[in-house]
Parts: sequence; C-alpha cells; structure tokens
Amino acid sequence: MTELVTLREVEGAPMPSASGPCAMRTIGLDAYFGSVHAVRSVSLDMPSNEVTAIIGPSGCGKSTLLRTLNRMHETVPTARVSGQVLFHGQDIYADEVNPITLRRHVGMVFQRPTPFPTMSIRDNVAAGLRVQAGDKPRRAEVDAIVERALREAALWDEVKDRLNASATGISGGQQQRLCIARALATAPHVLLLDEPTASLDPASTQKVEELVYELRRTMTVVIVTHNMQQAARVSDRTVFMLAGELVETAPTRVMFTTPSDPRTEAYITGRFG
Repeated sequence: MTELVTLREVEGAPMPSASGPCAMRTIGLDAYFGSVHAVRSVSLDMPSNEVTAIIGPSGCGKSTLLRTLNRMHETVPTARVSGQVLFHGQDIYADEVNPITLRRHVGMVFQRPTPFPTMSIRDNVAAGLRVQAGDKPRRAEVDAIVERALREAALWDEVKDRLNASATGISGGQQQRLCIARALATAPHVLLLDEPTASLDPASTQKVEELVYELRRTMTVVIVTHNMQQAARVSDRTVFMLAGELVETAPTRVMFTTPSDPRTEAYITGRFG
C-alpha cells in the first residue's frame, strides 16, 4: 500500500491556519462492535490548529469515535465502520490507505500511560520512527528528534540526564508525557488524546493541560474527557455526545454558557451523567 497522496502534499509544509480547511471531518460515520451500534451517523468538522473536546457520559461513544479517526477501531474483533473519515480531504478508509502510515500522521495517546517497559526513555520516543517508510534517520537525527519531541512534551529538562534509563522508572505523569512525546516524534498533523489525565494527580494534569493548550500552534488536537472543566480550559470547540449520537457542537464558550439543546444543558449542569 502507498502513502496517502494528500500526505505527500502536506508533509513538511506548514499546517493550515485555524480559519483554514478542517484537518479532519467525519461524514455520516457509524461504528459498530458486532451488532452494537456505538457511533450513530456522526458528521463532525475538526478545524486545523484547534483543540476539539468531546464530552458526554460513560458509554456514549466518545472513545469509539476517537478511535475511528486513525483506524484503531478496526483492530478490535467484530468492529466495523461505515460512512467517511476525511483527513485533509481524503477518506482514511479507502482501500489504498495504509493504516500504519496514517497513524504516523494521526497520533494517539491513551487513558493510561503505555510506555514500552523493555525500552529506555530515548527508545520509547524513537519507537515510531522505526516503522516509517523510506530511509531510516541516522542516530544523530534520531537524537535530535527525541530532544525535540521531549521538549514539545515539556519533559526534556526532567529526563535529559537519564535518557538511557527505563521508561518505567519515572512517575505516572512523566510516563504520560513520554507517551505524548512518542506520538509527537513522527510530527503528526493531528493528535488524538483519550482521557489523557484520568489517572494523573492534579500537578501532572495541569502540565498535560498546558501542553495540550500549546500544541494547537503546530497541530490539531482532539481530546476525549469526562472533565467538563478540563474541556472548558483547553479546547476551542466542544462536542457533546449521548447514546452514540452527536447532540451538539459549538465553540467552547458558547457550549458552556448558552447550549442550544436541552440535553446538553442538562448534562453540563449535572442533572444526569
């Protein structure tokens, strides 16, 4: 399978401005686990260089929707999708698209830190570089990429003197930022975050939130969170989902002050969920 044609066009080029075309878009997207209809006909725009937060009660399809955006959903037995997911205008589920290539450009970080336990801090960050097409970067180039990614993840100063140490020897908050650095090492255009602070202490949560807020300068971020205060702090747009359906999407300030759907207002004000 070949590289995404669109990626050839945008790789190495500046990302579009926030007012430019959407980095990702879903059109009539449905996702299933066997006979379970987890995501129902979702059409959603995710603007370039913005943070989009997805909120909603447990089991509403937030994480499933997120996993469809880089084809992680299909790694689950019996899972399938219909509809379209467009990345810079191209359907990521087209036959010619290589999902491994796609995931280099649409990175993902999960709820719990997942460092590779047998690898050093350095090798964890560099892991994604091993599967990229073409000539592999030289060691000096890898070292430069590792430093850049760790700096972007606000972790370099904390680990620069222990890069060859085990990744499991650092704190949980540091491990989560290490996983973010690992995703950033391939210079993705979109970063997907699934409850990235759910298992972290308040200080580590603040560092990750500050990082998310800063990342919009260079990429598009989509974050799933149960924490509405977190969504209000870090996102430009917020999406509310319920029972697999997209109920409402709006600029975050509007969503949390004057939601248009009574179900959104009921959730935000704590009447359910």
